[in-house]
Amino acid sequence: MHVPDGFFNAAVSVSAGVVAAAGVAVCLRGARRELDDRTAPMAGLVAAFIFAVQMLNFPVAAGTSGHLLGGALAAILVGPYTAVLCVAVVLLVQAFFFADGGLTALGVNITLMGLVAVLVGWGVFRLITRSVRNRGAVVAAAFVAALVSVPASALAFTLLFWAGGTAPIEIGTVAAAMGGVHLLIGVGEGLITAVTVSTVLAIRPDLVYGARELVTPLVLRGADGDVTVTPEASKPVTPVAARRPGWFLPAGIATAALLAGVVSFYASSSPDGLEWVAEDKGFSDQATDHSLGEQPLADYGDVGGIPVGVAGVIGVGVTLAVGGGVFYAVRRREDGGTGTDDSDKKVSV
Repeated sequence: MHVPDGFFNAAVSVSAGVVAAAGVAVCLRGARRELDDRTAPMAGLVAAFIFAVQMLNFPVAAGTSGHLLGGALAAILVGPYTAVLCVAVVLLVQAFFFADGGLTALGVNITLMGLVAVLVGWGVFRLITRSVRNRGAVVAAAFVAALVSVPASALAFTLLFWAGGTAPIEIGTVAAAMGGVHLLIGVGEGLITAVTVSTVLAIRPDLVYGARELVTPLVLRGADGDVTVTPEASKPVTPVAARRPGWFLPAGIATAALLAGVVSFYASSSPDGLEWVAEDKGFSDQATDHSLGEQPLADYGDVGGIPVGVAGVIGVGVTLAVGGGVFYAVRRREDGGTGTDDSDKKVSV
């Protein structure tokens, strides 16, 4: 759903830019409560993973494709404030290095795919998991949250288009088309999110921010047999701050590089949901050329004759470097600067 230059007038583009800048500023401050020396690398990995998976357009229906937005996934893995920063980093790298998403529309894209997708996705996730706290509920909630976040972002696009779109299109027509196709794309988003969250829960549950309240029964073995203490009386399963990502980080980077470097060759070439709606409803001609559209990496290497897999691996590296730098800079330093605190003394249970 990368909005190109030309779809919105100056008033909406500037207004969305202000909203996006304010949202990112708030999240830079809020992310300090979610990031420390252990979770900052995880956030960089999440940004790189989202970049890689966004290259993997999957077929939807009637010659349309979709790709991950990633807002709900990032919120569940690293927290809502950090999630907005993850998506913003991805969109910045895509816009400036790959000419994907307009520069004048950057504020619109961050608002739609960052702020709206994260806010809706995290809100739905917390609503579902408020009273049910087990791994199955977390995975199911991840699916629903991700699914809902996509049409929500699409309808937010429709509202912005109604307020300042550059083509005289009936708002109801755009809303029906955007909502319908992005509901289908949302199913794919939900599946990708659920599988990813389930996988991380199985390997390193302590690295899933949305599962930080999961508990496990404490079993005490006595002379008469096992006595199980209720979950409420137990400690969290391996606290988020208890262990560093360790081997999980290089394994995650390798997975992102594999997806962007190899699997991207098999991505669908059909137009994504927004492109399809724009073509079908007659406002695709409003898009203007990207000002960085002639650089070698533009269109993921197509302009410079660079294989898409090579361009994808470069993108994963750039996203990891930019995101890692941002997250390391804003992380919490509870000891006044060294980045260590009493949580280093915690022991996994």
